[in-house]
Amino acid sequence: MSLIPSKIALVTGANRGIGHEIARQLAEHGVHTLVAGRRREAVTEATASLRNMGLDVAPLVLDVTAPDTIAAAADLVGERYGRLDILVNNAGIRVEEYGKLPSVQPMEQWRQTFDTNLFGVVEVTVAFLPLIRRSSAGRIVNVSSLLGSLTKQSDPTSYVYSDAFKSLPAYSASKSAVNSWTVHLAYELRDTPIKVNSVHPGYTKTDLNDGAGDLEVAVGAKTSVDMALIGADGPTGSYVHLGESLPW
Repeated sequence: MSLIPSKIALVTGANRGIGHEIARQLAEHGVHTLVAGRRREAVTEATASLRNMGLDVAPLVLDVTAPDTIAAAADLVGERYGRLDILVNNAGIRVEEYGKLPSVQPMEQWRQTFDTNLFGVVEVTVAFLPLIRRSSAGRIVNVSSLLGSLTKQSDPTSYVYSDAFKSLPAYSASKSAVNSWTVHLAYELRDTPIKVNSVHPGYTKTDLNDGAGDLEVAVGAKTSVDMALIGADGPTGSYVHLGESLPW
């Protein structure tokens, strides 16, 4: 029987973009990292690219909107490793069109957005929580956004206070809800070694932003990696970007 790695991480939506970079950086820190995504071919390809760099990664098919794949993935991880040390809830979508008024965005886009960005985060976390409880120092990182900050959304001096970002009401609301989930779960787990935090990657150049942004993907992944690797004296129930606390 092969030895169980000293630390095991699972990153959702890891076949591309920030998720792929989070997986790469975690693996570079010596963490055995599960590259999770909904399409087997994409996950296999992404895993192969990281293995070609000499990194310790493994593929995992997991669609955050499909309960059967979530349950199957949790069973597989439990059987193979017996625990999970790090869960990075990175999978997310932005389906709204820039330039539309908030009140005319279709309801179907609201439902689609929340299915992935909120309900997927909650369902994946709940499914893997028994395995995270078996870790001596479990870490849950929820990838949020500055668009989830009601304070920044109401601040005329913030870059998110703009016509472009105000045309993403469902995406923004889903990230505000992720922040609320983070606070509630951190409270539930406050007397355990598990730490739960939300992160803002920064305005990163990815497909989700149509290639726009101020930060390269490596920088966009850094906050998630840092929070995944915090020590026992690190925060829980926080909302951060590159080491700085953000207003809710």
